[in-house]
Amino acid sequence: MKIYHQAQIAKVTGLTADALAAVEAGFAALGRNEVAIPPVLNMNISESNGEVDVKTAHIRGKDRFAIKISPGFFDNPRLGLPSLNGLMVLFSAKTGLVDSVLFDEGYLTNIRTALAGAIAAKHLSRPDSRSVAVIGAGLQAELQVAALTLVRPIREVHVFARNADKMAAYQKRMAQQYGLPVTVHTSAASACAAADIVVTTTPASSPVLHWTDLRPGTHVTAMGSDNSHKQELEPAILANADVLVVDRRAQSEVIGELHHFPGPFTRPVFELGQVVAEHLQLRTNAQQITVCDLSGTGVQDTAIANYTADRLHG
Repeated sequence: MKIYHQAQIAKVTGLTADALAAVEAGFAALGRNEVAIPPVLNMNISESNGEVDVKTAHIRGKDRFAIKISPGFFDNPRLGLPSLNGLMVLFSAKTGLVDSVLFDEGYLTNIRTALAGAIAAKHLSRPDSRSVAVIGAGLQAELQVAALTLVRPIREVHVFARNADKMAAYQKRMAQQYGLPVTVHTSAASACAAADIVVTTTPASSPVLHWTDLRPGTHVTAMGSDNSHKQELEPAILANADVLVVDRRAQSEVIGELHHFPGPFTRPVFELGQVVAEHLQLRTNAQQITVCDLSGTGVQDTAIANYTADRLHG
């Protein structure tokens, strides 16, 4: 058994076209029913504003499967600590023996989450999308935009967050690290008014994005709702969007945006793996509004962990 730390992992895995292809292949395998994937194990630690998620999956034909343990403690920044942490344990799919431990401190979760957002945009947004609005100004607000540049010609960023200082820091960081100009806004509606793609990146427990915020032709990726108490989208967005995609419907109904929809959801819902595997062209014109709810799946973890282990093991 080998143990790898974040610095080693970051040297071989990042926001690259190869890593995106690995995660996309995982989604395709899920869409072809070639994945064993149990429900997410989730535990809330309310007195510390914390939660712990355990996710896993086995992709048929892969030598290894991963079990990912991901704590999120959202008051940690006040203590000078990161909100997210965790590790992935890789096991042999032939013997069940531990292959390696990726003590990534949440790094791979951040990478695979950003890549999933890019995959959603690749299949659902307009190919000429150049402008992105981000709700939230944390690490995913940065990584989601960086990943989008792999699939779309992003030229400008608009941001809205509750904390003005964080928005200013985000504006500076995106200009320095990615050469992307960022316009700071005082509302989500203002940020979305000039956006082709909207990404919500918050741990919000009530909607941060409303149907009236969206203009025709927009694609929305919501990636913050991964627990039953979280919600980023007004239910009217789910009801009125021309196309609705989720990573897993059963999961979205328990911890994602569909969980908050009042009453049964009777409109068509596609899974991202199905879209990828079957090459579905769900956007049929430039005026449609498309939505993808990503609550995070174990197949993403096993896909990125295998990709990383292959490179670490040599």
